[in-house]
Amino acid sequence: MQSKKELEVALSKLEQVTNPNPNLEQYQTPSNIAAEILWFASLHNDTQEKIIADLGCGNGIFGIGASLLGAKKIFFVDTEGNSINATKKNISLAKIRNSIILHQPVTSFIQKVDTVFQNPPFGVQKPHADREFLIQAMNVAKKIYSIHKKESEGFVRALTREHNFAVEGTIPFKFQLKRTQPFHTKETYTVEVSCFILARL
Repeated sequence: MQSKKELEVALSKLEQVTNPNPNLEQYQTPSNIAAEILWFASLHNDTQEKIIADLGCGNGIFGIGASLLGAKKIFFVDTEGNSINATKKNISLAKIRNSIILHQPVTSFIQKVDTVFQNPPFGVQKPHADREFLIQAMNVAKKIYSIHKKESEGFVRALTREHNFAVEGTIPFKFQLKRTQPFHTKETYTVEVSCFILARL
């Protein structure tokens, strides 16, 4: 992978998850945002020769991107069957060989890793669903890149302090979400989010 643009193009070709589950708040991370986060992580030595976990992997976009940026091993973890199927197809499409796919809840993942990438549920349908993801990520990783609603910053900072982590920085984005769930009332809507960069103290 030679440039961030080439990474974005490669990620844009991945298949999406079909029939996303409304209870799991499955929102696909846009390829340009995933590429931005992954490229930032690469510049800070959080992908090359690292063991990566893509928690709630969806179509595998973060794990596949990390592999293209030199990751040593990637764990793709998701509890939902359509996501696992999409990940398998995309791993084959991208010719990723250093992968382990785990069809299980994120809370059951106990493998120690260097870096976690995740875009957890925002907690709209199930309150504090993102809390479970964050706690599990902090249990297994040294560094975490986690996407949350911008308004959740206070919650994220408080939780990280409780678990001996610190927020090293945030990268703000605007998610343009298409109507994919029964409870959506608009064809598209915008959500202000941040990728929180967390490091173990």
